[in-house]
Amino acid sequence: MRKILVTTILAFIIMAILGWLNVFGVMDEQAQSSGIFGTWVSIVPPLVAIALALITREVILSLFAGVWIGALILVSYNPFAATSDSIDFLIAAIADKDHVAIIVFSLMLGGMVGVMSRGGGTQGAVEVLSKLATTRYKGQIYSWLSSIFLFFDDYANTLIRGNALRPMTDRLNISREKLAYIVDSTAAPLAVSAVITTWIGFEITQISNSLQTLATQTEDVALAAQLQAGADNAFLIFLHSIPYLFYPLLALAFVLMVIVMKRDFGPMLEAERRAYSGGGVIRPGSVPASDTSIQSMQPDENIKKRWYNAAIPVFTVMVVAFYGLYSTGVAGLDEGERALRDIIGNADPFKALLWASFAGCFAAIALVVAQRILTPAKALEAMVGGFQSMLIAIIILILAWGLGEVTQVIGTGPFLASVLQDSLPIILLPGLVFFIAALTAFSTGTSWGTMAILFPVVIPLAVVMGAGVGFAGGENYGILLGAISSVMAGAVFGDHCSPISDTTVLSSMSSSCDLIDHVRTQLPYALVVAVVALIVGEIPAAFDWIHPIWGVLAGLVILYFVLRFFGEDPDKPAKAKAST
Repeated sequence: MRKILVTTILAFIIMAILGWLNVFGVMDEQAQSSGIFGTWVSIVPPLVAIALALITREVILSLFAGVWIGALILVSYNPFAATSDSIDFLIAAIADKDHVAIIVFSLMLGGMVGVMSRGGGTQGAVEVLSKLATTRYKGQIYSWLSSIFLFFDDYANTLIRGNALRPMTDRLNISREKLAYIVDSTAAPLAVSAVITTWIGFEITQISNSLQTLATQTEDVALAAQLQAGADNAFLIFLHSIPYLFYPLLALAFVLMVIVMKRDFGPMLEAERRAYSGGGVIRPGSVPASDTSIQSMQPDENIKKRWYNAAIPVFTVMVVAFYGLYSTGVAGLDEGERALRDIIGNADPFKALLWASFAGCFAAIALVVAQRILTPAKALEAMVGGFQSMLIAIIILILAWGLGEVTQVIGTGPFLASVLQDSLPIILLPGLVFFIAALTAFSTGTSWGTMAILFPVVIPLAVVMGAGVGFAGGENYGILLGAISSVMAGAVFGDHCSPISDTTVLSSMSSSCDLIDHVRTQLPYALVVAVVALIVGEIPAAFDWIHPIWGVLAGLVILYFVLRFFGEDPDKPAKAKAST
C-alpha cells in the first residue's frame, strides 16, 4: 500500500511540475499540441516510468504512470482525456499482431510448463539433472551452454530456457536474479551477433534500405553507384560489422567469466550469498514476474516423476520452431535464393513460435493423459494454472508496449537521434552512436525499434561524413562498420538496462524473478561491459588502428581483472571488516 501511495504522489508531483511549466510559458504553444513531437518533452514519459519503477519498485503502476503522463502531455493536461487516451494506447499495443503472438506464445508456454509441473515431468527432469549438475558451478555452466541450442531467436531463447532451467537452479540455491541474468545476457547478444537468426533479415534490410535511400537522393553519380553496390551487398557489410559488435560479444563472454571465476560483485553478490546461505532464491518481499506456486501446477505425491515428460515437450518446441522458421522462410523465395541465411532472414518468427508453443503444450498434455498420470480435466486445469502464472508478466508487457506506443507518438526516438545531426568529428561517430542507441533503447524499451529509428539516420550521416567511400576496403570503411555495429550493440545494451524492455520483462517472467531485482543486479554488469566496450572497442575502432578482434581480446583481459580485483566468491562468507 505504501508503494502505491508513493507512486501516486510522485506521479501527481510530476504532473504539477509539467502544469507549472505550461502556465509560465516554459513549454511554448507549439509544444502543447502536435509540436511536441521530437522535442525535449518527448523524453518525460519514459523517464517518469523508469524513475518511478527504480524508486518504488512498483512496476505496474510506474509503467501506467508513464503512459498516463505521455497521454496527459498530448491532451494539453486534461486528466480525464489522458486517462481515456491511456486506455486507447494500451488497446493499440494489444491489437498489434506481433504483440498478440508474443502473448499467446507466452500463455501457451506457461500452460506447457503447468502441465509438465503437475504431471511430475519437471521434477523428474530435476532429479536427472541433479546427477549431472551437482554443484552451483555446474548448474550455471549448463545454463550458459543451453543458450547455444536456441541461438536463432531471443524470445524463444529467453522463454524456453528460463522455464526449463528454473527448477534445477532453485534446487542448487542459485538465485533467480542470477538465472535471469544468465538467460537475458545470452539471448539478445547471441541473436544480434550470430549469422543465422531471426534478427538478420531485419538488420540487413535496414542497412540496405538506408544505403539505397541515400543513393536515390545524392546528385553525385559515382557515389550513388557505390551506395547502390553497398545496398546490394548489405549482407556482406553485416558480416564485416560482426567483429565490431563489442558489447554483445563481451557480454556473452562476461557471463561465462563470472561463472568460471566464481566471482560476483554489487547487488548480484548479495543475491547469490542470500541464495547460497539458505535465505531463499528470491528476495524476501519481492514479487516474481510469474507465479510458480499455483496449486494447480503442483504434482501429486504418488505420481511417477518421469524426466521425458518435460524433455519431450521442450524438444517439441525446439523442433517445431526450427521447422516453422524454415517453412515460413522458404515461402516466397526463388529457387536460387534458398541459402540458409535467406531462409532465416525471410522467416516469420512469431508464427513459428506460435506453432511451437501450441505443439509443446499439446505434447505435454498428450503424454500425461496417455500415461494416465493426469485425467484430461486435470491436465487442462494444470494448463490454465500455467496461463495464470503468466498473468502479471503479460500485464507488465502490455504496459511496456503501451509506453512504447506513447514514445512513438511523441517522438522520443527521433529526439534522441537528432543529437547525431550536429557537426562532430568523424572519429567520434561510433562511440556517440553507441551512446545514443543505448539511451534510445533504454528510454523506449525496444532494441528493434531503436535500430529502425537510428539506421536511417546513422548510415547516411556516416557516408556523408566520408565513412565507407568505396565500401569494402574503402576509405574509413572501419568507421562505417563501427557506426553500423554501434547501433546494434547500443540497442542491445540499452535494452538490457531498461526495466520497460520486453526482453527484460520476459527474462524476469521465465525465471520467475522480481523485475526490478533483475534490473538492479544486471545493471552493474551491463554497465561495466559497456564501458570496457567503449574504451577498447568503439573509440579505437574509429581510428582504424588495429583489427577489432584485438579490441575484443583486450576487453576480455580488462574484464578478467575487474572480476579478479572487485569480485568475490558468493559461496564464501563476506570478509569481515578490519577493526579500527
